[in-house]
Amino acid sequence: MGQTITEKIFSEHVGKKVYAGEIVRSPIDMIIGNDITTPISIKAFEESGAESLANPDGFALVLDHFIPAKDIASANQAKISREFAYKHDLKNYFDEKDMGIEHALLPEKGLVGPGDVIIGADSHTCTHGALGAFSTGMGSTDLAFGMITGGNWFKVPESIKVVFTGELQPNVYGKDLILELIRLIGVDGALYQALEFCGNTIENLDMDGRFSLCNMAIEAGAKNGIIAVDDITKAFLAEKTLAREPRLHYSDDDAKYVQVINIDVSKLEPVIAYPSLPSNGKPLSTAVADKIAVDQVFIGSCTNGRLSDLKMAAEILKDKRVARRTRLIITPATQKIFKQAEKAGYIDILIDAGGVVSNPTCGACLGGYMGILGDGEVAIATTNRNFVGRMGARSSNIYLANSAVAAASAITGFITDPKDI
Repeated sequence: MGQTITEKIFSEHVGKKVYAGEIVRSPIDMIIGNDITTPISIKAFEESGAESLANPDGFALVLDHFIPAKDIASANQAKISREFAYKHDLKNYFDEKDMGIEHALLPEKGLVGPGDVIIGADSHTCTHGALGAFSTGMGSTDLAFGMITGGNWFKVPESIKVVFTGELQPNVYGKDLILELIRLIGVDGALYQALEFCGNTIENLDMDGRFSLCNMAIEAGAKNGIIAVDDITKAFLAEKTLAREPRLHYSDDDAKYVQVINIDVSKLEPVIAYPSLPSNGKPLSTAVADKIAVDQVFIGSCTNGRLSDLKMAAEILKDKRVARRTRLIITPATQKIFKQAEKAGYIDILIDAGGVVSNPTCGACLGGYMGILGDGEVAIATTNRNFVGRMGARSSNIYLANSAVAAASAITGFITDPKDI
């Protein structure tokens, strides 16, 4: 019987053919920790009596949620991670000196790649599936087990094949593809399953769009999102010094899928996820007709903080001004992206328009800092979640959108179609 790409990755790692539903003990190529969840992992690691990491070069510690520290509690959280990094002389340790949101920083540095098994104590670890890897989020104690042993237990997930076909309309991006899918199947429509994305739309989708697509697989309940390596992936990887030799896997024609979902995107509008679930998607035209005023626009996060996001925002905001009653916050996902945007002139445009550009951080996305919403405020954001209280007050409301829609909305103060700017 044929295998899916996810089944093949696990088969290679465990040394025998395995299929969906089997429970396997697999080696892990990269474990990713951050400043919020890793202190719990470190405590479990030290209480176990372990003295060293099983695979030091396969562990990356990224301080990205509350850096620079916003208060004493976050400073102490970071302190635990710093001291562990120094004690174990971690090669892949990133703080203020080399900042970035973990799911943008690791691909940028070539630390994750095709065929890898990757875990992180962060649900959006599934982002890295855009590189043809199996990548998933786990709990902090699961992370500690991986740190100690170099592996972990997995139930090989069943796969859903999602076939996107057709040419994307202007101002429609990878973010809209995943919001449309979640609208169709719901927030638990792929529970503990692999979402395998393919079709001619994906074949023409850039890497930034693919990262956004896989990033939000978890919002449909999926264990992982994954896209097979092609020429676009190879071009992205060619610019990196990879930590490991890429291992390319492709699903067999007779691979077994629990479901095949076909989505024709040729008439797809930008999708706006209304409060307070990512599955509450509506066409942009509906949101425009609803005349939704926004207090805050946020462009950033591990979903949409890449260079293309800053570029499209700058192109829309050039020689324009953020609405008087609206504030615009932009967070580049890494320092490298920040520098590239600055060199291209995007940062000047965004600031001149009235935007605030922050250092790379997850802060605003999770209601941590630098972008908290007050009582009753409304935000349109390029983030991945719009749950009640996600970005601040429980009475606030969050609409999810792509970066072009967000930028256009900053100018008018209402959810706006970029083509109308």
